[in-house]
Amino acid sequence: MKKTILIAILFLVVTSFITISDRVHKLIQKEIKAVFSIENFTSEPIIISNNKLNKILPLKIDETNFFKINSEANFFGYYYLGKAYGKADYFDFIVIFNKNLIVSKVKILVYREDHGGEVGSKRWLKQFIGVTKEQQLKYQKDIAAISGATISAKSMTNEINKLLKTVGILNNKHLI
Repeated sequence: MKKTILIAILFLVVTSFITISDRVHKLIQKEIKAVFSIENFTSEPIIISNNKLNKILPLKIDETNFFKINSEANFFGYYYLGKAYGKADYFDFIVIFNKNLIVSKVKILVYREDHGGEVGSKRWLKQFIGVTKEQQLKYQKDIAAISGATISAKSMTNEINKLLKTVGILNNKHLI
């Protein structure tokens, strides 16, 4: 009896991860199609094999989080799938860059807390659009504060800053 219950619980946990992953994948596809007005595209992972470079990057880049976006023979840009920390749990977000490495879209994909979800509002996230790899954003100066979502908003701003710095380094090293 206990084994059956344990197996059932394990099955539910595993299938919930698959569903979330599937859902996130569909959201990413939807956002990329909307940003670039394309119907079909491929995502090619950016892999940094230089261990010395990996150690100096503010964010770890691997085959699961940073991708080049192509459609047929055309290159459109990049996207980064990241995590930021809220009050008690991580939330997942995507940043889409155009081919000039200018932020075209930021979207919260999965927010796992009861409070602070305001960071997912389109209005607040629009502040990041147009930001370049040369910029470093300051919370409450460049990025508006959100009452009730202070931790999530600061965390998101910090993660975007780390991403911008990482993208700048990769671009300077001609890796993207």
